[in-house]
Order: sequence, then structure tokens, then C-alpha cells
Amino acid sequence: MPFTAQIDYRVPYADSDQMGVVYYANFLVYFERVRNEILRGAGYTYREMEADGLQLPVLEAHCEYKSPARYDDLLSIRGSASALGRTRIKVNCEVWREGTLLATGHTIHACISVDKKRPVRLPKPLQEQP
Repeated sequence: MPFTAQIDYRVPYADSDQMGVVYYANFLVYFERVRNEILRGAGYTYREMEADGLQLPVLEAHCEYKSPARYDDLLSIRGSASALGRTRIKVNCEVWREGTLLATGHTIHACISVDKKRPVRLPKPLQEQP
């Protein structure tokens, strides 16, 4: 770590309200989309994590809105992740449209054992590399 990812996403009608503006909570879904790709890029997907008996629940979520996204916009969703100590990970996110920054934010996650429901050390692929 740190790992980065970028995805393009065309806003579907279902993401917007009657005014054609993306509903604010969908930005957290966009953050999740790029987080998924960050994990994939690290070589450790959610599927593999769950098979190993681990989960990454959200401890904190923050989003600062700068400009609205609208129906049919082509968004560039960018993210980077880094370990916070031995059991937590922070994912920083940005949502862009044609050179305009629409939103920034982050999520913080704990790595927990499904069986013990307590924090455990991040798996090797997600640990800080020397």
C-alpha cells in the first residue's frame, strides 16, 4: 500500500432525482465502487477476504460536495488506500467530471474476524509495504 484505482461510471437515471441531480448518498456508493477496485488491484478481492473469514466494516464516512453530478454524466472516480496501523484502512476518494472536481471524501474501515467479531491484523496484501 498505498494502492490506487480509477474507474469511469456513466450516471444512470436511477441515481438521480426528478431534477436529474445525483442523490447525495450515491457518492458513498461511488466510493465503494472504487474501493472494490483498489482491493482487486491489491490482489485481494472482497470474495477472497470473506472466504478467509474477514470483513471491512465502515467506521467512518465523510463526503464534501463541491458540484452536483447529473444524469448521464461520465464520472471518473478515483481512490487511494493506505493502512492506518495494523487493523484499519483509510480510502480517500474523488469524483470528477471532465476536469471538474465534484466531491472528495474518505472512508475508514476496520478489519474484523467474522467468527470473533473483533479487530484483527490486516491481511498481507493490504499491509504497508516497506
